[in-house]
Amino acid sequence: MSTRCIIILILAAEFLLGQGVDTTAYKNPKKAFLFSLSPGGGQLYNGKWVKAIMFIGLEAAATKSWLENSHIYNDHDNGNYPLRKHRYLEKRNKYGWWMGFIYLFGMLDAVVDAHLQPFDEIMNTTLESTQKEENQDAE
Repeated sequence: MSTRCIIILILAAEFLLGQGVDTTAYKNPKKAFLFSLSPGGGQLYNGKWVKAIMFIGLEAAATKSWLENSHIYNDHDNGNYPLRKHRYLEKRNKYGWWMGFIYLFGMLDAVVDAHLQPFDEIMNTTLESTQKEENQDAE
C-alpha cells in the first residue's frame, strides 16, 4: 500500500513540476543516448550533421583497420607480410581499443550536446528581457 502511495506521489510531482517546460523546444538527453547506440545516431538526433559524419567515419575506419589487422594476424603464416606476427596482434588490439573509445565518446558527446542545446539561446538573451518576462509571469 505504501509503495503505491509513493509511486503516485512521484508521478504527481513529475506532472506538476513538468508543466512549465516545453518539451518540443529542447532535445531529450535520454533519446540522444538511445540514438547514440548506433555510431553517429545521437549526433544526428541533435542536428549535428558534421559531427555525425565524423563519428561514423572514424568508427568505420577503426573497424576496417581492426578487421584488416585481425585477418593478417590470423593468416600471417600463409602470406608475405613486412612485420612480425606479434606486431599485427598489437595493432589489432590498438584498433579494438580505438573502436571502443570512439563509440563511448560519441555516446557521451550526444548526451552532453542534448543537455547543452539551449545554452546558446539562454546566453544570448539579455538580462533585462528575462527579468521583464519573469515580472510579467509573476503578475
